[in-house]
Amino acid sequence: MLDVSFLHTVSKWFVEASPYDIVWADENANIIYSNTSFCNTLMYSKEEMRKLSMYDVNPSLTEEKWRRHWQIVKQERTNQFKTTHRKKNGEDQLVEVFSLFFSNNGKELLFGIIRDISESIYYRRILEKTEKAISVGGWKWNLMDETIIASQTTLCIFDIDSPKELLPAQIVSRFKEADTMKRAFSNAIRHGASYDSTLQLSSEDEETPKWVRVIVTPEVSDGKTKKIYGTYQDVTDLKEKEQSLLLVSETLDYAKDVIFWLDEEAKLVKANKAFESESGYTTEEIKSLNLFKIAPGFPKAQFNKNFKFLKENKKETITFEALQRHKNGTYVTTEVKVNYVEFMGIPYAVCIVRDITERKRREVELREALNEIKNLKAQLEIENEYLQEEIKLDHNFEQIICQNETYKTVLQQIEKVAPTESTILITGESGTGKELLARSAHQLSARKDKPLIKVNCATLPKDLFESELFGHKKGSFTGAIADKIGKFELADKGTIFLDEIGELPLELQPKLLRVLQEGEFDRLGDNETTKVNIRVIAATNRDLEAMVKEGKFREDLYYRLNVFPVHNIPLRERKSDIPVLAQHFLEKYSAKSGKSFKRLSKKTLEGLSKYDFPGNIRELENIIERAVIIESGNTLFPGPWMPLKETQTISKDRFLTFEEQQKQHILEVLFHTKWRVSGDRGAARILGMKDKTLFAKMGKLGIKKEDFLSREKVS
Repeated sequence: MLDVSFLHTVSKWFVEASPYDIVWADENANIIYSNTSFCNTLMYSKEEMRKLSMYDVNPSLTEEKWRRHWQIVKQERTNQFKTTHRKKNGEDQLVEVFSLFFSNNGKELLFGIIRDISESIYYRRILEKTEKAISVGGWKWNLMDETIIASQTTLCIFDIDSPKELLPAQIVSRFKEADTMKRAFSNAIRHGASYDSTLQLSSEDEETPKWVRVIVTPEVSDGKTKKIYGTYQDVTDLKEKEQSLLLVSETLDYAKDVIFWLDEEAKLVKANKAFESESGYTTEEIKSLNLFKIAPGFPKAQFNKNFKFLKENKKETITFEALQRHKNGTYVTTEVKVNYVEFMGIPYAVCIVRDITERKRREVELREALNEIKNLKAQLEIENEYLQEEIKLDHNFEQIICQNETYKTVLQQIEKVAPTESTILITGESGTGKELLARSAHQLSARKDKPLIKVNCATLPKDLFESELFGHKKGSFTGAIADKIGKFELADKGTIFLDEIGELPLELQPKLLRVLQEGEFDRLGDNETTKVNIRVIAATNRDLEAMVKEGKFREDLYYRLNVFPVHNIPLRERKSDIPVLAQHFLEKYSAKSGKSFKRLSKKTLEGLSKYDFPGNIRELENIIERAVIIESGNTLFPGPWMPLKETQTISKDRFLTFEEQQKQHILEVLFHTKWRVSGDRGAARILGMKDKTLFAKMGKLGIKKEDFLSREKVS
């Protein structure tokens, strides 16, 4: 099933508000989702559109074409092409499609942005204009989807009812010189060659033949003919020369594009009405113009080279973009197509010029939209990874197992600071659960619905630190083949947890300080400053104060981080939690491994309680996991996996005092004798002391029997 929340997120940012038609389709060409604009364009309701496939809206699409298109987009990640969509009322629409490939929760989809590039309305107007000329009918044939449109005069010339009867396969048979018409269409399609001639229609009445002026003009793009425009004119009762002049004049003056002729000296010989309106020059002024006045900066050598090429290759067309100057001094971006013609033995370059300023603007907007989608996609995928990680982890007080009163004060500190925006510095030995406290602080804050981004400073390669934290622009260093969003930008509006902050390189500490103070940073290779609103929680097992004195950590950064310090106590100082923690891990790993353990034996708990756990809770968890693998049964008894007193490691940053060592040793003996002091099996006999002496020593050290009954041992 498609992850609907994913679509809803994208919809919120882009889809429904987009000015473009947008549609999602799966590998079988089923329409999974479409925005309102796409439905309105094709005249379907949302409910109707959900029942359709791409085959329903694209009449030229086949299963083979769809499979080929799917593979191209999947491999290249994007594809751009032109095709035809059919509306509910049967009307065809020429469109340009930008496709992107997406993969979400194992579901592969194609994402299409559709832009209407149909010129049918414009050319219908031209066809309607040709009605004003005497017996002149216009038509347009789109080879991409085999559609054809024509004016009513065209249909009347041939006495037909449907424009489809004007397709070459049918219309050529109406001419007496059918082979000539076939060659004309063939040359137009294969070679982009124009055709202009007067031909006789087939008729049983040879005494009154009907003559038709035929003009075929192909539109060539990328070396292929995409469309053919033409006119048919009944010239039976008119002189060919008069009709030719009228046809040319009418067609040119009603054309939307600017058309003008240049001689070999680049002088304007003639121009249509569109040139006058678009350039601001009058008919009289046009006579004094040349190419270099309306297109300043165009190289004369290039013009001469182009003219020579066209003269030698009469069927070729040169297409390029250029700036055209208006009479008032302003410029517009144009697309120019140049063909070669000869009239009465004189060579001319025919220039067809179209203003593409708006098209360029739309292309820029579309590229920006596509870049935005790509960035959103990248950010969504990254956030999705963090979300999946968050789902797998417990991060609230209900999952922090604790019955030790001292540790409860640590949780109370987190509970007090969590609703604020203050920076938190969590200190403590490795394995004490500093990350769990950070997650709890995030969950209890107003930012709980935003991401919690974790960065382990101890695992990042030194040369990638800045890129990972703050991101980079494409090309900012060797290997930067694309823009990258850093962890700080990803955590915007949320929380960033900097674990092992003491490992942060000294040269990057000022940049982190700037984020904490100003809420801003610069990506690598980016000239623009990025603003963020984040809360920082840091953690370390190192002595930052000592590092400050040694010059390994900035003093100002330390004080910015140490706004609200929280010390996470080691497991040896909360030994009353060992039984409940061990039971929790036993149930957890029993379920994972399919074992039937229900409880820990008394001997097992005694053995665990005697151990100081230098690796803290993480070490306890590992020990229980190992025990579950080795042992079997309902009760976990001591085994070779039990930690030995001899292997106990004294914390490097803290040694026991002599009295603490005495107290710990006496307690261990008392645990062994089940708190029996006197007698042959009493603690005094084992310690080599008199009973009264041991009682006095216990009183001095504050050793009480309640410590044994509550299973709390004082380190």
